Amino acid sequence: MYENIIEIRHVHKRFKHVQALVDVSLAVRRGEVLFIFGPSGGGKSTLLRCINRLETVDEGEITVDGIPVTDPHADIDALRAEVGMVFQLFNLFPHLTALQNITLAQEKVRKRSREEAAEIALRLLNRVGLPEKADAYPRQLSGGQKQRVAIARALAMNPKIMLFDEPTSALDPEMIKEVLDVMLDLAREGMTMVVVSHEMGFARAAADRMVFLDAGQVVEVGTPEEIFSSPKEKRTKEFLAHVLY
Repeated sequence: MYENIIEIRHVHKRFKHVQALVDVSLAVRRGEVLFIFGPSGGGKSTLLRCINRLETVDEGEITVDGIPVTDPHADIDALRAEVGMVFQLFNLFPHLTALQNITLAQEKVRKRSREEAAEIALRLLNRVGLPEKADAYPRQLSGGQKQRVAIARALAMNPKIMLFDEPTSALDPEMIKEVLDVMLDLAREGMTMVVVSHEMGFARAAADRMVFLDAGQVVEVGTPEEIFSSPKEKRTKEFLAHVLY
């Protein structure tokens, strides 16, 4: 067992003329909720995508639960089976029902029977407050409901880690709470989570540590109390002054 379930060491990532990540080093402890915030274009989503190798790094190393993500020979299917990711825009299959969206990967990747996968899917739909939506298609769901189905789909794979990439930014304000409530429950249950978001209320309620990322660099790391009450860096203070009005 690794105390640090994610280790990021001196990671650099460039897209053509843009340096997206600059010498980023972070560790995430097992059971920790790490909240990453900062301005748009600061590298937050890129960092998340590097953790499960949706993006490759140019320099540096990332290890997830002992799997060397940055090793070209690493078993990435094994990695992604252990890391659930929830995206900004849900990424549900439009031609499948909520139930089918949740069972598909269970059957294909986890090799579960259709009956077992359906039983797990129904249990998770109940957990995220959508037991009556099993047979609904994505077009019949609100944004908040789609995102909760996406969370249930990720949880169905029994991940050790959940990555959230701005999960509420595409939602109407009244739908945000229903998604954050599910995430808060996961945090209380001890799920290791890395959350990229602007929802500072969630950070106050659930985060163990916060990371301020700007221009691809880690500017400051601290507990929510430290970050909100007495940020050390000028750039952190300036950003919080704009978002905490």
